[in-house]
Amino acid sequence: MSSPTPAGAPAPAAQPASLLVVGPVGPVVPPGPRARAALLALALGGFGIGTTEFATMGLLPEIADDLHVSIPVAGHSITAYALGVVVGAPVLAAIGARMDRRRLLLVLMAAFTVGNVLSAFAPTAELLVVARFLAGLPHGAYFGVGAVMGTAVVGPERRGRAVASMMTGLTVACAVGVPATAIAGHAVGWRWAFVGVGVLGVLTWFALRAWTPSLPPLPGATVRSELAAVRNRTLWIAFAAGAVGFGGMFSVYSYVKPLLTDVTGLSVGAVPFVLALYGIGMTAGTLLGGRLADRTVLGTVIGAMVASIVVLVAIALVGPYPVPAVAAFVLLGVASQVLGLSLQTRLMDVSPAAPSLGAALCHSALNLGNAAGAFFGGLVIAAGLGYLSSAWVGAGLTAVGLVIVLTIGRGAPPEPSSAPAPSSGNADPVDRGTDALVTATQP
Repeated sequence: MSSPTPAGAPAPAAQPASLLVVGPVGPVVPPGPRARAALLALALGGFGIGTTEFATMGLLPEIADDLHVSIPVAGHSITAYALGVVVGAPVLAAIGARMDRRRLLLVLMAAFTVGNVLSAFAPTAELLVVARFLAGLPHGAYFGVGAVMGTAVVGPERRGRAVASMMTGLTVACAVGVPATAIAGHAVGWRWAFVGVGVLGVLTWFALRAWTPSLPPLPGATVRSELAAVRNRTLWIAFAAGAVGFGGMFSVYSYVKPLLTDVTGLSVGAVPFVLALYGIGMTAGTLLGGRLADRTVLGTVIGAMVASIVVLVAIALVGPYPVPAVAAFVLLGVASQVLGLSLQTRLMDVSPAAPSLGAALCHSALNLGNAAGAFFGGLVIAAGLGYLSSAWVGAGLTAVGLVIVLTIGRGAPPEPSSAPAPSSGNADPVDRGTDALVTATQP
């Protein structure tokens, strides 16, 4: 699907849609070391964000002891981070609508670094909650804008793999970064774990500055136009399906430690190794999901939801048996990441005039799923139905998300013409910005 032809200009010769959108040479960065370096910089940011998001869960006892509060009170810092993601993802993506994508990434990473440093030096539980909220604000916007940057680097026909490359940093964090912070927190104190994340933020800032290209936004883009671009039914149906469907994974993951120790019978010392295996499964799911999404985005969403339901039911059935339970848990990591990545790509596709905001909204949806899964899973556990009941709840939540997709969520993305028109008829395709990249290849 081609981009609009400037008034008075001759119609361009027939050529692939990606060339019409990003210019006569295709991606904004030639394939090779420079493109790989740009994707590496984006992935490094994902590694830091993934580490800080999940590390707090493994540091709660140390945080509670140091700040002289109970573990549930210390857990408010986790909720605060998730709320920061939900609020910050759409707000910051919209506010930054007129900024160069590279410059916006640098601002977001600077804010992320400051939030984590403030977390490390928070003297009270209340100030830690504030610091974690601030650290969560740039999370979704970073992945949203980073997805657009990655697509610009490799071209729209490989947008699924571009998102996967960035998300690989997050999944590797679950396999390496989170266990490392747990060990560091136990050995030298939880504050140093957040200092380490702050150092990662600084390294990422310099990597983004050195390796990512300048990427102008759409001409005429404003907060109003960015928000107006997502006023479409298909986008919010996809958002709702993601928020509900992805909650299935969190209904189990939120209570994984007591499930593995009290039901499966593993030792407390074995839990970090299982979490590392889960992170490896997430990494595999990200790589697989990128390739599948490049073939069919909506088909990958549906398939991943079906796979998640099957795996959650398996966890409910084999939870008491160590080997199959661990295997099912790893498969949940694979399925959840295929689902998360394809949902992000779908949200980019159904908001062609504001793909940064669409991708950022994915992380708002996933964090709402985090809250919903933990809440409903906790309800059945508190009712005395046992930890395995959370897996049945998870299967039910994902099934509801699947029903939403199958019944009302299969609408075609809006036409690219909904994007703001170029402000100058003589603008070069590259100069018009590549936020419209993802409209060139529809699922």
